[in-house]
Amino acid sequence: MTIARWIPRSSLINYNNEIDHLLNSVYGTEAGNKTECTICPKVDIEELEKSYSLHIELPGVNKKDVNINVKENILTIEGEKKSEKDSKSDKYHRSERVFGKFHRTFRLPDLVDRDQIDAEFSDGVLSITIPKLEEALPKQIEVKIK
Repeated sequence: MTIARWIPRSSLINYNNEIDHLLNSVYGTEAGNKTECTICPKVDIEELEKSYSLHIELPGVNKKDVNINVKENILTIEGEKKSEKDSKSDKYHRSERVFGKFHRTFRLPDLVDRDQIDAEFSDGVLSITIPKLEEALPKQIEVKIK
């Protein structure tokens, strides 16, 4: 009989995934079917004065295996993390890395310049900059006091 050590963090990861699934389905940011996404990259979304910035963690993914598309107001990021198994041994003691396809979609605000979206991939992080349209930028108006 083998004694397995219980790690509370692993239980919390399952709850975190369920909460992510619920929130993504409510806000329309999840792929249509859970089986489409074996890897769900973590994303930071930041609103700056003149743009929105997305930072997507894609460790171990080659940039040629990532596709970014915009159709109407939907930004789609999809790709694949390929297995790099070079070992001829089938006797793994532990294998926790996940390989497979990923697919994330985000609904863009109406006042963004979809033609000027820029992406950069560096050190396993995909950074996407989505500029706001001129009419969405804050304007300073001088008010005269009478």
